[in-house]
Amino acid sequence: MAVKTVTILGSTGSVGTQTIDLLMAEPDLYRVNALIAGRNATLLAEQARALRPDVAVIADEAGYPALRDTLAGSGIRAEAGREAVIAVSAVPTDWTMAAITGTAGLEPTLAAARNGRAIALANKEALVSAGAVFLRAIADAGAMLLPVDSEHNAIFQSLADGNRASLEKIILTASGGPFRDASLAEMRDAPPERALKHPVWSMGAKISIDSATLFNKGLEVIEAARIFALAPDEIEVLVHPQSIIHGMVCYRDGSVLAQMGAPDMRIPIAHTLAWPARVATTSPRLDLAAAGQLSFFAPDPIRFPALRLAREALEGGEGASTVLNAANEIAVAAYLAKRIGFLDIATLVERVMQRLGAPPLADLAAVLALDAEARAITESELTTKFASRAA
Repeated sequence: MAVKTVTILGSTGSVGTQTIDLLMAEPDLYRVNALIAGRNATLLAEQARALRPDVAVIADEAGYPALRDTLAGSGIRAEAGREAVIAVSAVPTDWTMAAITGTAGLEPTLAAARNGRAIALANKEALVSAGAVFLRAIADAGAMLLPVDSEHNAIFQSLADGNRASLEKIILTASGGPFRDASLAEMRDAPPERALKHPVWSMGAKISIDSATLFNKGLEVIEAARIFALAPDEIEVLVHPQSIIHGMVCYRDGSVLAQMGAPDMRIPIAHTLAWPARVATTSPRLDLAAAGQLSFFAPDPIRFPALRLAREALEGGEGASTVLNAANEIAVAAYLAKRIGFLDIATLVERVMQRLGAPPLADLAAVLALDAEARAITESELTTKFASRAA
């Protein structure tokens, strides 16, 4: 396999650090062009010294002196600031890991996509908030979109036989989060500390809360519809507590292809990194005898309204999902700050969706403007209608 050049957007985050672990295990297969991070200049400098990229970029300019001084004499260029992030993201490379979270990742991911190379996508906002804009950029450049989320990567792998036209539906699995067996009363009174205790995955605070509400799965429904050009009724969600089957493709002949594996993000990252080949990982091997049984059940729409809201956003048009995503980010932050209760997250998101509807989005500027408006309205709703409802 020829040496593949690599850029990592979001190198110090969870997906970024796991990507680096894989790169360091196969130093003869990959050459790192650039590492880009948000605020952690110390870790970024450590990564740069280990991987020897051409350039290391820190988005937060306050971290530039530390990065520059640590890399002095190494031959690795240090840069900082938003413009540097976008400019370095646009430099052609064979494979880009797009793992900058939030709307901050939109412009760098689009810049990378326009190179016409492989984009390993771990940034939900690219498809949820700016789906049409992002997919148009991918198509215009002739780039390859490789999904990193374990569920979408599972569908990607299960479609590898090329029979996309024979697909009947796909099934995305959800662990169910910490409240899959909880009552509404328990959920209503649940403090953030409990919601953050995911039973399977180790994740950051935002995605852990999204898993608890099932907003994460709702966002994945929207992503799946856009990645695989599916209608809403072609996407099913099942709760699968063991998190062993990550996604399934059901074909019209009755066949069901499922991708299985230990709940370890290094597996889908490695799949996209080596695609269309495969590389070895140190991820735990699946032991079905030890697992004993696999169980599945439909999510409760009363306790988890996030799935309904995501489907409404998907059917409502591009702008609706932009609003949903922005409102959810603000609502989750408010819950973590104990300004609202757990069940208020979905209530708040729905209220903002009803106020804003689904404005058309012609370009990235329109996406960012609507995102900002939705965040402002969510904060206004928090102040006027939710101030007295904090847990």
